[in-house]
Amino acid sequence: MLGVTKLLCSTSSTASALKSGRQSSNLPSRLLQFSSDKRPVVVWNITNRCNLHCLHCYSSSSDNISPDELTTEEGLRLIDDLSDYRVPVIIFSGGDPLMRADLFTLAGYAFKKGIRCALSTNGLFIEGDTAKKIKDTGFSYVGVSLDGIGETNDRFRGMKGAFEKGLSGLKKCQAEGITVGLRFNLNKRTMEHLVPLLDLIETEGIDRGYISHLVYSGRGSNLRNEDLSHEETRRAVDYIFKRAEEFYAKGLNKEIVIGNNDADGVYLYLKVLERDPVKARKVYELLALRGGNSSGVALGNIDSRGNVHADQFWRHYSFGNVKQRKFREIWEDRSDPVMGGLKDRKALLKGRCGKCRFVDICGGNYRVRAESVYGDIWAPDPACYLTDEEIGLKSEVAYSMPLTPGDPSQALLTLPILDQSLLSLFPPDQTYSSPPPGTYPCNGPLHAFLVQLWDGG
Repeated sequence: MLGVTKLLCSTSSTASALKSGRQSSNLPSRLLQFSSDKRPVVVWNITNRCNLHCLHCYSSSSDNISPDELTTEEGLRLIDDLSDYRVPVIIFSGGDPLMRADLFTLAGYAFKKGIRCALSTNGLFIEGDTAKKIKDTGFSYVGVSLDGIGETNDRFRGMKGAFEKGLSGLKKCQAEGITVGLRFNLNKRTMEHLVPLLDLIETEGIDRGYISHLVYSGRGSNLRNEDLSHEETRRAVDYIFKRAEEFYAKGLNKEIVIGNNDADGVYLYLKVLERDPVKARKVYELLALRGGNSSGVALGNIDSRGNVHADQFWRHYSFGNVKQRKFREIWEDRSDPVMGGLKDRKALLKGRCGKCRFVDICGGNYRVRAESVYGDIWAPDPACYLTDEEIGLKSEVAYSMPLTPGDPSQALLTLPILDQSLLSLFPPDQTYSSPPPGTYPCNGPLHAFLVQLWDGG
């Protein structure tokens, strides 16, 4: 996931916070995406049971208990294993995790072992004293999924009244002082509710907004034709960026996050580059630390039966089961071609993804989406909405300049210009307006800017 607010609005403070060290054990949850050791955040679907029937559910959950779910004892052993491996965060998910009777036993044990715990729920079971139990157990964050306002959410999630009950559960957690977030999935059925959902985040004082792109997994595979077009995606992401900046300008402490499409990071960088190249350099550095898609690297999944997956969307492919092997052994076993490939994927990417100049900050996006459409996990991600020109497939321009300004006898320093829109920052000149691919000497305002940029100015 991409921390829009951190990158777009608080670039300098985010960078400063990382100077003291990037070990995951020393970083707050909001900065784990920039950690150097890349210990995986684990999404643990502790049950596949759910009272809703969401159209996009990646786990195809239903109101049935699986007979081979991990037992409480097996779950506690797994937590010991994850703690020994220094996993920084467990996201307890489902189904709906509140339908599992021993949730608080498992999460409380994980908290005592020093693992940060988050809860992903539909919110319908947060009633009575449940919110207090969530707080007392040690959950640091509760994310409640709402996919539209009122009836739109209820139709999409399969139960009348689900919106009101889910929002009520979120408010009960707020009343207990728990950090809460609203989770929203973007697709053609919900797109028109993006604006009112972000309005709701503002009016209800919700701490965090997580907007996710559609991934074609589980029941979500049936919605492939209802994914947003590339143009619709750009408009939606533009609006998300705009609202994040507005929240920040108003002094509202909102964290806006967008997930499941790593082209978003590149798009954000290009947007910043248009108006502030110096800030764009800092954004690029942070994105490079993040590394793009983290499936199989800094993000992992364990399903209710103990199977280990690259992320929560890879339910059809397991690397092993924690009943037979320790999580660490499974996670570090590169003999599996998919696990080995995900941990060193750059040379395996094909098509646009393989040629993209931003692969170091995108990571090739979602391989499971490529597999769903093309039957090849290394094919291009069909949800990438960046143009060929933006990712450098049409032309590449670089500029050379003397290391000593004004002295052409000095050695040349060659810097790539990652986007030709940078040229618009300078007065029109035939030399710079539309150069063909290649390397060119330069001086004047462009030279001065590049020197400033190179020096970190």
